[in-house]
Amino acid sequence: MDQTDSYPVKLYIYDMSRGMARQLSPLLLGRQLDGIWHTAIVVHGKEFFFVGEGINNCPPGGTPLVLSVISRKNASILSFPATHPAFSTLVDTYNLFEHNCNTFTNEVAQFLTGKTIPSYITDLPSEVLSTPFGQALRPLLDSIVINPGGNNITGQR
Repeated sequence: MDQTDSYPVKLYIYDMSRGMARQLSPLLLGRQLDGIWHTAIVVHGKEFFFVGEGINNCPPGGTPLVLSVISRKNASILSFPATHPAFSTLVDTYNLFEHNCNTFTNEVAQFLTGKTIPSYITDLPSEVLSTPFGQALRPLLDSIVINPGGNNITGQR
């Protein structure tokens, strides 16, 4: 691939619990979680993320979630050349456990770079659901729709 046809792709990782998952997960789940992860892909000077209203974008680090409930953990673990960001082909109905911001980010990362995001992020829902507490909370968590605002680019909701 010609270098002029490539652009950097970055993975942004945010801990929605602000460190509380690390402190409370052993008590609630019987295992240590380092965070409750929200992820986004930054490409072409925009941060793209998936929430209840669809695919959104904002300036890098400018997601409304960052200002309200998320602290950024790592801002640049993917940096590979890519060819075209066809984000709209990767959209589906949001579901907290099966099709969330992290599954979207993983699909986009694979599309753009051929690489996946870290498994500790994508495996988190099944890890939580494998516990009695996670199963008890599932009906409540299934009813939650995360809608932080931003620039919706898919026209959903």
